[in-house]
Amino acid sequence: MGAPAAFTGTEVYQRSFDPGEYLREFYTLSNSQGQPNTFLMQNLKSLWKMFSLEGLRGETLIDVGCGPTIYQILSACEHFQEIIALDYTDQNRRELEKWLKKEAGAFDWRPVVEYVCELEGEREKWAEKEEKLRQKVRQVLKCDVTKANPTDPVSLPPADCVVSTLCLEAACKDLATFRGALRNVGTLLKPGGHLVMVTVLRETYYAFNNVVFSCLRLEKDEVEEAVEGAGFEVRFSEVQPCPPTGGDCEAVLSLVARRRTPISG
Repeated sequence: MGAPAAFTGTEVYQRSFDPGEYLREFYTLSNSQGQPNTFLMQNLKSLWKMFSLEGLRGETLIDVGCGPTIYQILSACEHFQEIIALDYTDQNRRELEKWLKKEAGAFDWRPVVEYVCELEGEREKWAEKEEKLRQKVRQVLKCDVTKANPTDPVSLPPADCVVSTLCLEAACKDLATFRGALRNVGTLLKPGGHLVMVTVLRETYYAFNNVVFSCLRLEKDEVEEAVEGAGFEVRFSEVQPCPPTGGDCEAVLSLVARRRTPISG
């Protein structure tokens, strides 16, 4: 299955993105042949490492483009008191709420939670972490990163941290839109607050369930320049090769940046 002929915009996601199939395809720790999901494990390790950095603490964290997943906030929930999850598609937010409310048919995140607890040195505390996360996710809201206020018509108080994983490169049709989206996301943060990102590099598409979704092909320097152009200074940046996935990704960038404090005149 090759790249889509055109950018797959919001209406395609709303119509064709199946969160249940997406979770089964990408978020089990091993596939049906028993092969480990190295892409997921690598990203979990990167997130654990980034959220262990000095200064990544605070009251509120906003997860931009959370999809139907929780893996990206498992390490974060140890360091923030309140989490607000944002995603564009209705079905993704609904899928996330199924897990938060322990509804029948919710995805089983236990193996992933156990893996993160093992990274943190306390594998047996997986149930405690799940409960902690459920308590801390206070809101699940619609967002559009191409809007000046991504949560319009809701206005959120600025947060201490924003995390965004595998989102902006799928939501943006070109580099100008990507730069604008980073500026928009930056408005959700306090000056001095942190942006934590996991971004695929040199990927043009990903596919699952016989549907192909476009991806903005990005280089490391393009991402870093866009982050700095949005008013951040990069504190941590690491590129790792991309294990086989359902697309043509070549590498994965993990990045932490601090929002610059305006100089008062």
